[in-house]
Amino acid sequence: MTHLVQKTLLATLFCLSFTFTLSAQSNDSGFIYGDLLPDAPELAKRGQYSVGVQTITLLHKNQLNVLKHKDGVTPTYDRPLTVEVWYPALIPAQKKEIEVYQEVMGNFNDPKRPLKPFTFQGRCLRKAVPKTEGQPYPLVILSHGYTGSRYLMTYLAENLASKGYVVAAIDHTESTFRDAGPFQSTLYHRPLDQLFVLDEMDRLSQKGSGSFLAGLVDAKNTGLIGYSMGGYGALNATGAGFSNNALQRFKAMSGGCEALADRLAGSAAYAKTQDERIKAVVALAPWGMNSGAWDSTGLAGLTRPTFFIAGSEDDISRYEKGIKAIYDGARNANRYLLTYQNARHNVAPNPAPPEASAEGLSIDEYLRYADSVWDQRRINNINQHFVTAFLGIHLKKQDLGEYLQLKEKAVEGIWKGFKPRTSIGLELRHADAN
Repeated sequence: MTHLVQKTLLATLFCLSFTFTLSAQSNDSGFIYGDLLPDAPELAKRGQYSVGVQTITLLHKNQLNVLKHKDGVTPTYDRPLTVEVWYPALIPAQKKEIEVYQEVMGNFNDPKRPLKPFTFQGRCLRKAVPKTEGQPYPLVILSHGYTGSRYLMTYLAENLASKGYVVAAIDHTESTFRDAGPFQSTLYHRPLDQLFVLDEMDRLSQKGSGSFLAGLVDAKNTGLIGYSMGGYGALNATGAGFSNNALQRFKAMSGGCEALADRLAGSAAYAKTQDERIKAVVALAPWGMNSGAWDSTGLAGLTRPTFFIAGSEDDISRYEKGIKAIYDGARNANRYLLTYQNARHNVAPNPAPPEASAEGLSIDEYLRYADSVWDQRRINNINQHFVTAFLGIHLKKQDLGEYLQLKEKAVEGIWKGFKPRTSIGLELRHADAN
């Protein structure tokens, strides 16, 4: 074999290998977001249920339109919210448990990052018949970052639905890739969206609602999961009233609008919004502490079990003065802090799609999803594992405590549920409520 032929053969093999890798990542075959890597921890595996998915559209009427505040007046509008719902389902023998999600990358109204559609697959079936078992399933609400979409964490949504949860992921209006608006809309509406979706899921679960959700959802037993601005909203929705500094920041952005005043710690209006149907919170890289959203009084209002997830090098929400400071200040909550050493902010999303690596695109399309140290698929598996344990304990009363009763640093021993040598780079802190 000549040297030229050898080089040609090697180049061909490399191209075939590269093409196969992209094919697997783009879900044409092989690996689908949320599937297990060989080193996935024990509880990351899917549960006993097949999974269905449906889209519902909600309308939150008469909401303050903070983007239209002018001359001391804040008008109202009817605020639409699109919600994706995953649930335990019956899959006919002749059907494949596969869905093709329609997503976009880029940012609305940003000429440097125009919207570009792409698709990716998931392991569920559109409009599958719900599986009813006499008892409704606990509800989990998923809330994305700014900007984001209801499809940002499908790996987690599908996984939880397969374990007997109904999962509702919100497209937060004026905060998605497709419709991003000025930041003050997200600052104000995020916790209100989450609480409204809880109300609506509860309403639709009632007998006679005419919805596929009738009899399917136990909204009185809800977990709230938020990433970045979703985490910001989740903390405020569950007791962390905002500081006066947060109000001043909001007013400066919105031309003097004081709508955020009703979400401040100590406010009577805020106290009335606390909803006991929410039993547990997962906050992934929650934004806000680094910008003064909370003080010690606000953080003391967190009383529900809370599981924080963070990268030690988070350059958006920050770590020591951001997420860890929230964890330390939430002294009245039974809480955990899982830390990915050397990871940045992206401890929650699906992996980056292959399209995000296309020549000519802004690197931000890739960095919206990817971490430069950790394999995102690995992060996904670890999140599946710990969220399964945490929600299983608090929403299903499952005996999974041993998966959270761990030495703080993984290098000190093998963590329960992890294969030997696979928990390196992780830390898990725990503190009981005072």
